[in-house]
Amino acid sequence: MWRFLLPLALALGLGVLLYAGLHNDPKNIPSPLIDKPAPVFDLPELNQPAARVSTGALAGEPYLLNVWASWCVTCRQEHPVLDAFARRGSVRIVGLNWKDSPADARRWLGQFGNPYTEIAVDESGRTGVDFGVYGTPETFLIDPSGVIRFKHVGALTPDVIAREIEPRLAAMRQAGAP
Repeated sequence: MWRFLLPLALALGLGVLLYAGLHNDPKNIPSPLIDKPAPVFDLPELNQPAARVSTGALAGEPYLLNVWASWCVTCRQEHPVLDAFARRGSVRIVGLNWKDSPADARRWLGQFGNPYTEIAVDESGRTGVDFGVYGTPETFLIDPSGVIRFKHVGALTPDVIAREIEPRLAAMRQAGAP
């Protein structure tokens, strides 16, 4: 009897596990960096290569770090959402141009617009690796003390901004209020 029930039980167990996996969001990738200090970086600024973009200079106010590249198709889809969010002025948006040619990045921004207050050039991809980036776009919300509070993999949408980013920004502002 066990010869027949054991394979059936194993098959049912495997079926349950596979079914449960269908309901997981593949974009929901937990980051080990959440609630930890953002990796330290000091990179050239895209439009002013003699200037630097660094974690030290960004400290003191919350910011979004948006990892993007001119070769990224999804970044093109995300760009109008990011641009509209930047126009609202609710948070500083810093670009991390990842594994891209600065000339291609400038050309891309000339074509689609520039929502960023500054853009760090990570041509080698090393800083992206420090952040755990494995593709573009990825976006990090970093609090005034330099701690990563949220990570989003894939294109930002108005829903993600409203549901995930804005409430966290509001909480940061309230926590900083006298």
